[in-house]
Amino acid sequence: MKSHQSTQTMKPATAAKKLGVYLPATPSEFQEGVVSRAELNELQANPPQWLQDLRQNGPHPRPVVAARLGVSIAGLARGGVTEPLTTEQIEALREDGPEWLEKERATQAEVRKEAARIKEKKQDQES
Repeated sequence: MKSHQSTQTMKPATAAKKLGVYLPATPSEFQEGVVSRAELNELQANPPQWLQDLRQNGPHPRPVVAARLGVSIAGLARGGVTEPLTTEQIEALREDGPEWLEKERATQAEVRKEAARIKEKKQDQES
């Protein structure tokens, strides 16, 4: 008996998340269909122009905005940023340097420092 591998598919929202793009900004054919694993791999390896444009200019989903600003997603919410932002808007925020952004960056730096300390401590205990 032959075993055949079924094609793995995912919802457009999952594919958009994996591609790091904001789903409502993608073309309607992407939003309305399903995406196979092979199609996702092809989009990642050879992104079409619409995907390149979205990645470069946005609008960007919250995880991407948070990463580009160096803060957490919760930090964005505390700062009042709840909508997707374009690259231009992110740059404007960086240049303005609002107080909440500086505070959240400092908080994120502390979190990373603590995570590194815990990781180092754990490695020391294992050796």
